[in-house]
Amino acid sequence: MSLFRLLSRSLRCSSSNPVNPLIYSSSRSFAFSSAEEAAAERRRRKRRLRIEPPLHALRRDPAAPRPPRDPNAPRLPDSTSALVGPRLNLHNRVQSLIRSGDLDSASATARHAVFSSTRPTVFTCNAISAAMLRARRLEDAINLHTFFFVQSNLVPNVVSYNILINTFCDSGNVDEALKVYQHILASAPFSPSAVTYRHLTKGLVDSNRIGEAMDLLREMLNRGHGADSLVYNTLMAGFIDLGNMDKALELFDELRERCKVYDGVVHATFMEAYFKQGKDKEAMDSYQSLLDLKFKMSPVTCNVLLEVLLKHEKIKEAEKMFEHMLDSHTPPNFTGINTDTYNIMVNECFKKGRFLESIEVFHRTGVKPCMMDVGCYNNIIGKLCENGLVAEAEKLFDEMPGKSVIPNAATYGFLIDGCFEGGRIEDALNYFEKMVSGGDGASKVDVSFYNKMFERLVKVGSVSSAMEIFGKMAERGLKPNSISYELLIDGLCKEGDLDRARHLLEDMLKSGAAASSEFREKVLDAFAQAGRVEEVERLLGEKTSSFAPQAQQEYVEHLQNA
Repeated sequence: MSLFRLLSRSLRCSSSNPVNPLIYSSSRSFAFSSAEEAAAERRRRKRRLRIEPPLHALRRDPAAPRPPRDPNAPRLPDSTSALVGPRLNLHNRVQSLIRSGDLDSASATARHAVFSSTRPTVFTCNAISAAMLRARRLEDAINLHTFFFVQSNLVPNVVSYNILINTFCDSGNVDEALKVYQHILASAPFSPSAVTYRHLTKGLVDSNRIGEAMDLLREMLNRGHGADSLVYNTLMAGFIDLGNMDKALELFDELRERCKVYDGVVHATFMEAYFKQGKDKEAMDSYQSLLDLKFKMSPVTCNVLLEVLLKHEKIKEAEKMFEHMLDSHTPPNFTGINTDTYNIMVNECFKKGRFLESIEVFHRTGVKPCMMDVGCYNNIIGKLCENGLVAEAEKLFDEMPGKSVIPNAATYGFLIDGCFEGGRIEDALNYFEKMVSGGDGASKVDVSFYNKMFERLVKVGSVSSAMEIFGKMAERGLKPNSISYELLIDGLCKEGDLDRARHLLEDMLKSGAAASSEFREKVLDAFAQAGRVEEVERLLGEKTSSFAPQAQQEYVEHLQNA
């Protein structure tokens, strides 16, 4: 075939099948120099299709009918993906209020958000309910659950129900807790968790209904849940308290058959029982049998074992356990120790009178240091101040910012108490000012803390300093209550500054604060001794005839003779 004919045929093919220039320009030639290069190109194209699928794969046919939504399908609770944007900001704001101890403001913030465009997630609702439970405000915890999940139509998750069950059990209303459990089984789109059975079992055992607790254990197993060792432990402890050690051991054998790895708290329960019976050898044999299993135990489990060992003077074994926890602490791979561990060991040092050794224990670290929190610092600072070691407590206070730990009102309270006990009034005032002024480690301070400060200052005869603090309360958005006024007026009366006392009494009555009968008597006595009882009679609404001049003189003489 001639060259002319070949060229003509190629042109005819091009005209019948024109090549898109855009596609051609972005495509790569398939003439590869080797098989390896061709395989690499195929992998590149497949990878690109996975990352950027073709548009037709993303389009939904508008004419295609959508599957109908089942109106009877249960509504599902929020997933963690809902905790973003404004709802995450709301959650963090509520959590900050909880950490500061202002549960009323945290509750109000979450409840008001229900009526806004940024409705709280189930996680925010659970956070404030759990905080109320920890603070033993059980009625508030129940009311919040009703408000969020019944009245406001938010969807609870299993944690929400567990908090409610725990609240009912702690309040001694186990029957209501069982009703909540039955509601989960009948209506919830999820099953009860192991925590559900832990709360219910403990509530039944505490109510002397151990037979029902055993039935609940069997129900848990029949429903396909695993053999939770903490549920078993609650039942074993219940039978031990009833003097039925055989039944407790029978349950322990059953647990070991069902679980190859279980919680070591079970051994702590048996150790405590043996120690109470004076069977130290059996108690330590139980402890050794746990160590022989070489479980990786959580800090919570180890802490329970530590407490049992220290309680029964097994100091050597407790120190060895503490060393093991320090060595195994290798976060993020494994958390071997927590702040409660340090609190247990520090408390033991104070119990034995080894105050300075407690600071050494507090600073001990293993492979990696444990992240301390403000509660851990407060524990040792408070105990040092109580035992007159304020200087050592201040050193720990000074190191808190370097450890990213923010002091709270309790921290300052311990230092202020220690300074007052040591006669360091100026230092106490400096700590108080630092706390309320928003300086380093700003903390929310309520009126009760101010009242405690007034009481201390009046007691040491520094009423003028108390009045200075009182004068700044309004600037910080705090309104004094009747106790605030009574403490200051009483202090002014004792110092003989009746003019300021009368002015403060006027402010008190104008503010609507109620004056107790005992306080009225004190004020009348103080002004009667100075011959000025009529001034406060008018303020307090007393009948002036009850203190006629002659009667007033007799009353003054009576007080002087007394």
